[in-house]
Amino acid sequence: MRRFHRRLRDVLAGLAVLVLLGSPLAAPAQDLQGPGFTYYETGDLDAPRPGPRAPAMMLMGGGEWVPEAFQWWLKQAGNGRVLILRASGSDELQERLHHDIGGTTAVQTLVFDSRRGADDPAVLRVVAAADAIFIAGGDQSRYIRFWKGTALNRALNAHVRAGKPIAGTSAGLAILGGYAYGALDGGSVTSAAALADPMGSAVTMDSGFLQMPYLQRVVTDTHFDRRDRLGRLIVFVARAAQDSGDPDMIGIGVDEDTALCVEPDGRAQVYSADGHGRVWVVRPGRGADRLTQGEPLRFHAVPVTVVASGGRMRLDDFQADADYHAAVDVDGGRIELIRR
Repeated sequence: MRRFHRRLRDVLAGLAVLVLLGSPLAAPAQDLQGPGFTYYETGDLDAPRPGPRAPAMMLMGGGEWVPEAFQWWLKQAGNGRVLILRASGSDELQERLHHDIGGTTAVQTLVFDSRRGADDPAVLRVVAAADAIFIAGGDQSRYIRFWKGTALNRALNAHVRAGKPIAGTSAGLAILGGYAYGALDGGSVTSAAALADPMGSAVTMDSGFLQMPYLQRVVTDTHFDRRDRLGRLIVFVARAAQDSGDPDMIGIGVDEDTALCVEPDGRAQVYSADGHGRVWVVRPGRGADRLTQGEPLRFHAVPVTVVASGGRMRLDDFQADADYHAAVDVDGGRIELIRR
């Protein structure tokens, strides 16, 4: 009789999820398997969530994790269940998150190797049950090719609309903006190459993918200062402004070992593992002076705001406690930054 009641309870729980997802019956989470993805888990999937959830975003520039930023983000998730999404690697990030960072009841990982997994009903059930979602680094072109336009794409947007936290690091942050550099040609364009031919085939921009609060008119970039990416972010912003017809496109670049943690009202704080990481905001408010196929970008007096570790800013109006403000002149494939 007890077995019957447990089975009935499990069936009813599964049906409740199916109503939410509009999907056919799927196998229990612990038995997940299927073409297009690999599944891992650690912790207690049956544990009650310790606290309430609140909307939150953690925008990470790649490199080392920032424990203080993670602890803040996990608190917004009620210290409950976290789902890691990847397109390479295996379960090492979930072990690090659950055992080293701590503050979660369980961590699950889905690693995708094709588009087929992004429409699997079992995958969608795991996504629907997550308190928070973390999109790992790797190759953002795989995320766009595997997820865009799929049921998983819709589920990620639904997760955010439901007021659940989301985060991305490196490639995982690159896809969170309303406009994204997709690296769809198989490479990673340098600032020099982008500035030399901003309309060229190496500058592969994408849109219409994820719908994050405050980021619909934003292009993000990562590993920022260490990989000298200010030039290419200015190109990305110029391209997004031209493609969208909106001159008010904005760029946000996040240094390595750094995270920007965003509250529900758009207030945000910069956290850095070593205290030196920064967030860079490019906000021209107009189109480029020259953006022509085969010719270098020309863009005069592009405003840049730099926010240091511990600094605060707002994503609703992009006002900030700036470390400094600057203007960047772009001409002949070169940039000159002038502090104000």
